[in-house]
Amino acid sequence: MTERIQKILSAHGVASRRAAETLIAEGRVTVNGTPARPGQSADAEKDRICVDGAPLPRKAQTVCVMLNKPRGYVTTLSDERGRKTVASLVDCGCRVYPVGRLDYQSEGLLLLTNDGDLANRLMHPRGCIKKVYEVTVRGANADTQALLSRPIVLDGRPIARPLVRKLRESGEKTTFEITIHEGRNRQIRRMCEAAGVTVARLCRVREGSLSLGDLAVGKWRCLTAQELAALYEETGA
Repeated sequence: MTERIQKILSAHGVASRRAAETLIAEGRVTVNGTPARPGQSADAEKDRICVDGAPLPRKAQTVCVMLNKPRGYVTTLSDERGRKTVASLVDCGCRVYPVGRLDYQSEGLLLLTNDGDLANRLMHPRGCIKKVYEVTVRGANADTQALLSRPIVLDGRPIARPLVRKLRESGEKTTFEITIHEGRNRQIRRMCEAAGVTVARLCRVREGSLSLGDLAVGKWRCLTAQELAALYEETGA
């Protein structure tokens, strides 16, 4: 079957699609001895595809893990500033990539996978995978829930209307459950800023049919076959 080369490299666990595009642009990928071109397609079963002169490894078995990301970790595989990364928390026997992001001070459910196609479907801005957060803020008042529920404009485009419900109050802090279907850069924090409140804690507790449950902070587990099948169905993969 003919596919884009970056998709083939991702499926074989060589690199994410974006990183694969860089490898191709740098001339490090060849197809039947000829340097690959950006956007080129090939057949992994019939064509000889090499990276830095080495043939592709066998297609990796799909691995998808759920991590309860702690604060103080960046959602990357490496960091030029020497900060701790989520990669240091997951040792599942193969190279997996974070699906989307949770910023440095945010915590909660983060998926990592070696399936580039699944990752792209989960991160696609037109996707319908709901993401649920528990957000504790300071400075809330009677208008805050309505303000958080507005479809405000971010990056020149209105967000889909979020679903917001108040969970509890404790002293000066109020906790809301916020459900969104997008993944704009720092979306929840920017929504809170627009509503005039300060985020004290932000934790993603659900994504699609997956729930963080009682998974301890800093720990990870592989998705079950049933969970993975449900995720593929939700994303249309």
